[in-house]
This record gives sequence, structure tokens and C-alpha cells, in this order.
Amino acid sequence: MKKFFLIIAGSLALGFGVVGAFVPVLPTTPFVLLSAGLFAGGSPRMNRWLRRSRFFGSYIENYRSGAGVPVSIKRSSILFLWGGLLFSMYLVKNWWVTVLLLLVGAGVTVHICMLKSK
Repeated sequence: MKKFFLIIAGSLALGFGVVGAFVPVLPTTPFVLLSAGLFAGGSPRMNRWLRRSRFFGSYIENYRSGAGVPVSIKRSSILFLWGGLLFSMYLVKNWWVTVLLLLVGAGVTVHICMLKSK
């Protein structure tokens, strides 16, 4: 029963990670790492699949080895972040939401820039 719940929780975390790849304010990496940890306890087969995944395998391997984040990933993350934030600001057209999104964007940009580069 425990393995079943670990697999379900890992699948949910991975789903949030996939959504986070397209939604600027939802992080991808923490959810992918969480799903890898949950799969490790629930299903070695799913853990292996995730670690070999074309899209998410590098997230896990870079984290495990301490290698850092490739500069191209940092660059594309910042571009997608600001593209999504500017689109959201355009849609909402509310000054306090715009200020909030600018603050979030600035904080996330600083965080991404401070990550160790590969």
C-alpha cells in the first residue's frame, strides 16, 4: 500500500513539474526531484524511466552530481518566465497584479542567475 501511495504522489509531483515547464510561476525542478525521490521508494522501474527521460533526466543528474545548470537552460528559463509574466500583465491590466508579477519575476530571475553554471 505504501508503494502505491509513493507512486501516486510521484506521478502528481511529475505532473506539476510538467505544468511548471510551461507556467512561469510554477517551478519545474523541485517537482521533478520530488517525483524522483518518491519513485525511488515506490517503483525502481519508474525511477529508472524518469532518470533516463530525455526531458527530465538531466535535471536529476545535474542535481545529483552538483554539476550546475547549463547556461542555455538559464537563458531559456528567464525568457519563458518573462514572456509568461508579460503576457499575464497584458491580460490582467491591474496595477497591483503587475507590481506583484514584476517582483516575482525579479526574484526568480535573480535566483536563476545565482545558480551554479555548468
